[in-house]
Amino acid sequence: MCVAHSLGFPRIGHRRELKWALESYWKGESDRTALLGTARQLRERHWRLQQEAGLDHVPVGDFSLYDHVLDHSVMFGAVPPRFGQVEGAVDLDTYFRMARGRAPSGEPTHACEMTKWFDTNYHYIVPELYRGQTFHLASSKLFDEVTEAQALGLTPRPVIIGPLTWLWLGKVKGEEFERLDLLNALLPVYGDILSRLKAQGVEWVQIDEPILVLDLPYPWKRAFESVYTRLGGNRPNLLLTTYFGALEDNLKLACQLPVDGLHVDLIRASEQLQQAVDWLPGHKVLSAGVVDGRNIWRSDLSQKLDLLEPLNERLGDRLWLAPSCSLLHVPVDLDGEEQLDAELRGWLAFAVQKLDELRILRRALDQGRGAVAAELAASAAAVASRGSSGRLHRPDVRARVAAIDESMERRRGPYPIRAEAHRQRFRLPPFPTTTIGSFPQTAEIRAARRDFKVGRIDAVTYEGLMREQIAHVVQKQEEYGLDVLVHGEPERNDMVEYFGEQMDGFAFTASGWVQSYGSRCVKPPLLYGDVARPEPMTVAWVRYAQSLTDRPMKGMLTGPVTILNWSFVRDDQPRADTCRQLALAIRDEVLDLERAGIGIIQIDEAALREGLPLRKGQWKGYLDWAVGAFRLAANGVRNETQIHTHMCYSEFNDIIESITAMDADVITIETARSDMELLDVFKEFHYPNEIGPGVYDIHSPNVPEVGQMVRLMELADKRIPAERLWVNPDCGLKTRGWPEVEAALRNMVEVARQLREGSVAVG
Repeated sequence: MCVAHSLGFPRIGHRRELKWALESYWKGESDRTALLGTARQLRERHWRLQQEAGLDHVPVGDFSLYDHVLDHSVMFGAVPPRFGQVEGAVDLDTYFRMARGRAPSGEPTHACEMTKWFDTNYHYIVPELYRGQTFHLASSKLFDEVTEAQALGLTPRPVIIGPLTWLWLGKVKGEEFERLDLLNALLPVYGDILSRLKAQGVEWVQIDEPILVLDLPYPWKRAFESVYTRLGGNRPNLLLTTYFGALEDNLKLACQLPVDGLHVDLIRASEQLQQAVDWLPGHKVLSAGVVDGRNIWRSDLSQKLDLLEPLNERLGDRLWLAPSCSLLHVPVDLDGEEQLDAELRGWLAFAVQKLDELRILRRALDQGRGAVAAELAASAAAVASRGSSGRLHRPDVRARVAAIDESMERRRGPYPIRAEAHRQRFRLPPFPTTTIGSFPQTAEIRAARRDFKVGRIDAVTYEGLMREQIAHVVQKQEEYGLDVLVHGEPERNDMVEYFGEQMDGFAFTASGWVQSYGSRCVKPPLLYGDVARPEPMTVAWVRYAQSLTDRPMKGMLTGPVTILNWSFVRDDQPRADTCRQLALAIRDEVLDLERAGIGIIQIDEAALREGLPLRKGQWKGYLDWAVGAFRLAANGVRNETQIHTHMCYSEFNDIIESITAMDADVITIETARSDMELLDVFKEFHYPNEIGPGVYDIHSPNVPEVGQMVRLMELADKRIPAERLWVNPDCGLKTRGWPEVEAALRNMVEVARQLREGSVAVG
């Protein structure tokens, strides 16, 4: 009998219940008891769903009030000094201040840095590491949840991040040292955790070490054997989990570690299966990640069984079945998505449906295919329907992609010629100020959009309401003294969904929410077919905004790579081909904006770095087509048109040459939380174009002080010539409230004024 299990389940809730509970608590509208009550209800619901799907044990500890990496930092007592000295347990509001800089109690301060979890759109809170740091068990959350699951009659399998992955994800602060130097201080806490779980009656612990799919330096590889030998005392069985890629040169190491089982991702790297089976000792479990935890397409169950049946014959009860990774990255349930047509809906599987796929696969292995003949027939019919559907392919789109030539990816003139044309056209002052695009999405805006969508108001009324909002945003920006304005994007629900709704080849869910960070959720479009843009998507709104002001107005677009990486993308053709289709659609919009008189156009590629393969040997292929897609989208314009792009939470020091090859006139990036550390690359690399290092951390409710932003600009000036610096927030302002935005932008404009008047030693 093989075992079926899950590596983790979505936390936010099918109706985003956790989001609303968190934001109510942060606003002071509810108390700690209410928040924790909602969390407990969600955990029980999700555990029951997994139990009902026939899982043998349920993951415990994968649920988080903000971020699972932060949960571990708190569990280890790894609280940075600015949040107060912690000797015992870390309280809830210290946890939230670490995440977002502010909580209902405690002094506001700057939040911990946030960045992307491997190659996903999930953001984690970066652990801060200090020389000589000590650790202690500072949270009982994991043990309490184990007790909670046991009280419900469930078999819990605790989920913890392995010590080497946690250290790898951390960032050294203060005096430089090797992160591995902290292992001796950290491992006793892991030992305490494991022995305490064993005392609770836990049989298996899932210990995640996804860094094993990376190119690891030799000292890190060598540390694995030592670490897991030292953790081999009084503990439950350990299932070492890897995901998001192939183990490659680390496969033999992973198979031979002194643990009791190994999970491998067979969606991203099915080629590693045979070698893993051959190298895995005969007493160890192999957990096969055969259901896609990153995408939403229904599995071909017969094909999966072709892979699994020989494996089952060889391994017997040593074979476990699981998704490829945690289901955190997909929506909760397909139930309620009746607005999708029956054909398309039949192609999909969300988290709940993926659990059902595991149930069917296990039953087929245990009892034979005949026991699940109806389910296998339904799976085969869905696969055949998708493969033969006429809605996937458009000859005109494919002909246009085939006609792309190299000249379409080049600007007409080099940057110095363009920069002079921009100076003559826009007459901007030194240290020009702008924002990244969106302004607060108020309750009134969301209500108007919702009313229009369900037919309570007509198009004329809706357009009038949006124009009022645009006029308000333009007026406010002029009051603040910003140099380059935006229209505020009141009509946009999401920076990807908005564009997908206006292009062919996309479909949309009603409740397909996925957590991005904290309470922030996104609803990725379903990119199922060839992409085309039937008509302009943004031109009318931006042209109206420009009519209200003499200052330059930016056209705001989402780039092709970001649309690709932040959608659930078709898997029946190379991603590069889909990206080129998207690039042509965005190119059409860019040229229409230019024809409408819009002289500055921002094409956001927030997810460019996110899509980078985890192994450096695969980088070039991705970067070639990703950068080419951006250039294809951007480079049809005249020299007088200024192209901006924005990248958020992207460690791009190691791909700076590719960033340069994008040849955007201005790039804006996140640097506020990282204290300008992302600009260190410019000490050695001469970046030729203009850059706006974000000085205002919009992911925190704190209002940045003038002095704080001035200090950041002084740091930026040490790396970038002053004449090429812009002053801007680090991301869009959609999630913030008007009072904090107004105060922050007024402060930001004051920073630029001081820089221009020379009262600050910059330049």
